[in-house]
Amino acid sequence: MGANTSQVSDLSDNENLQRLVGTESISENDPFWNQLISFTFISPTSSGDSKLLEEAVIPLAKILIENNPRTGNFGALVRVFLGRTKELKISTECQDQLFIWQAHNALFMIRCLLKVFIWQMGEEELHQQFTYQERAPGSCGGKEDLLEELLSNLVHLIVEVPLLDITYSILFEAVTTLLVFFSYQLFQKEILRDGKIYQHIMKGRCLSLTSRLVKTLLYNFIRQEKCPPPATHIFEPKAESGLLYGLASGVASGLWSVFTLGGAGSKAGLDQEHDPLPLSNQSLLLLLVLANLTDGPDWPNPYRQAITCFRNTQDTSSLSMEQPHAFQINFNSLYTALCEQQRSDQATLLLYTLLHQNANMRTYMLSRTDMDNLVLPILEILYHVEERNSHHVYMALIILLILTEDDAFNRSIHEVVLKNVSWYTERSLTDISLGSLLILVVIRTIQFNMTRTRDKYLHTNCLAALANMSAQFRCLHQYAAQRIISLFALLSKKHNKVLEQATQSLRGRQGDNTALPDYAQDLNVIEEVIRMMLEIINSCLCNSLHHNPNLVYALLYKRELFEQFRMHPSFQDIMQNLDTVIGFFSQRLEQAGSDLSVERVQEVIMKGAQALPTDRLKKFPELKFKYVEEDQPEDFFIPYVWSLVFNSGVGLHWSPQGIELFSMDSG
Repeated sequence: MGANTSQVSDLSDNENLQRLVGTESISENDPFWNQLISFTFISPTSSGDSKLLEEAVIPLAKILIENNPRTGNFGALVRVFLGRTKELKISTECQDQLFIWQAHNALFMIRCLLKVFIWQMGEEELHQQFTYQERAPGSCGGKEDLLEELLSNLVHLIVEVPLLDITYSILFEAVTTLLVFFSYQLFQKEILRDGKIYQHIMKGRCLSLTSRLVKTLLYNFIRQEKCPPPATHIFEPKAESGLLYGLASGVASGLWSVFTLGGAGSKAGLDQEHDPLPLSNQSLLLLLVLANLTDGPDWPNPYRQAITCFRNTQDTSSLSMEQPHAFQINFNSLYTALCEQQRSDQATLLLYTLLHQNANMRTYMLSRTDMDNLVLPILEILYHVEERNSHHVYMALIILLILTEDDAFNRSIHEVVLKNVSWYTERSLTDISLGSLLILVVIRTIQFNMTRTRDKYLHTNCLAALANMSAQFRCLHQYAAQRIISLFALLSKKHNKVLEQATQSLRGRQGDNTALPDYAQDLNVIEEVIRMMLEIINSCLCNSLHHNPNLVYALLYKRELFEQFRMHPSFQDIMQNLDTVIGFFSQRLEQAGSDLSVERVQEVIMKGAQALPTDRLKKFPELKFKYVEEDQPEDFFIPYVWSLVFNSGVGLHWSPQGIELFSMDSG
């Protein structure tokens, strides 16, 4: 924002703002309101600018909190905004930029004040701030619930006003104000399950607009509209514009400095902190907040219902009456946006939500022939596990687990051959199947977890995804086959180390009754993982041995690794098949002579794979794991969603002090 930022601190001296928050009641018919909301600026989007603005607004808001019970000026400001929203759609059709501009400014002021109110007071007291009436002559305060009126108007505005250059800013502001209304959750450790705002959004006049709101927010995400350049949405007076325009420009020059949205003020490179897609990002955050509101005692969350049951626009069957919030949306557009946006936590969380909760969308995604466009960004998240927060990694893994529940997916990923994977930097990968790449990345995640985070949940999901795929492993890349056996070698080494530590500890503490380190638990966990890896290898050998000569080669090359587990009671049964395979191929290689080249060994394996009778391998139950959301998922998802709003909300800054919902170092 350059030199303009210093002027934000002058807000407290602004005469119009001093009058708004002061002790004088101002009738909503007073020309003052036209002056107040006629300033030229666009809301800040970087956290630094937002912090400056917030610091300037807080003292003004605190004075208003003190005086509003006597003046009712906050309610008057809300009514001034509501009066303008009634004609907003017509103004858009008529390209009435002045009208839209003033409505935007009024809403921006309401949002800034609301944000401080919510930080300073409980919901009941906030509701009171809406009920205080003006005491000035000419006031016409009604008996309506002004809080519900504002919420309802914001939802109407979002769903009814078309997204154009001249409406971009007010639509962004409406979405942001709804987010601010829900921000009470940030200041509570417990999950909020009720309250006036919750009731109005879940059961009030907003209920009938549920499907339209969800659909609009999804389309805002899909469209990925960049913020329009300043000339199209910052009011610029023209010479022939008449008295109102002249008055407006005069006031504008004396009120607030020009803020720029998305770095629009500088033609050269954009500030890294600025979000070039503020409406898309904010709409997605609001959608996730709505979808994760808890169910009421006797009613389900309607927004989650809408997300669960929407269908493709190409689906011509009639919408079911049993699904009250059903609607149709273009699945192809949504799929494309999801593929393009996976670098953000919130887009990955939306993908998870749709895959897990919307059967129509899940079926559509799994039917796509270009699944690599979706899977590759998810694998890239996991590949850069060191740079990602743990929640983002969990979501990416669970998405893979859900996808691998489908056998057709597990087959098809081995048919997609990738020429080059630029982000995989450990070694050059050319002509590798998507399936082999998936195996490589998941194994790398397990190894990272073993050496760094040691998170059992992460292990479980990684192994479950590999297990689901194992029966359909096809033509595994040489490197993928090596990494499977290398992981087993790492586990074997870790097992021996823990076993040795446990033995030494027992020897050194004979007669000592103090508590032992829990080596037994460590040993149990590592043995569970080893068992699962053996089952994955066994599943591949039983179901598709002749398709995977590279795995047989890697197995034979490191056959000594498996010796120690042959007689182990936990692995004896599963080791029988591995012994059979190792023994069969070892014998054929001995018969082929000594000093065999790699090519010759592979040739022997290929022929042997065709000759090995399948009935010589003991059958085990098919490995199938299904993702099941844990009980009370809101305990995980609500803090996660709000941490995303806290960190990624455009133009929103909250002080870390007072945040109760999550610790500031979580994630």
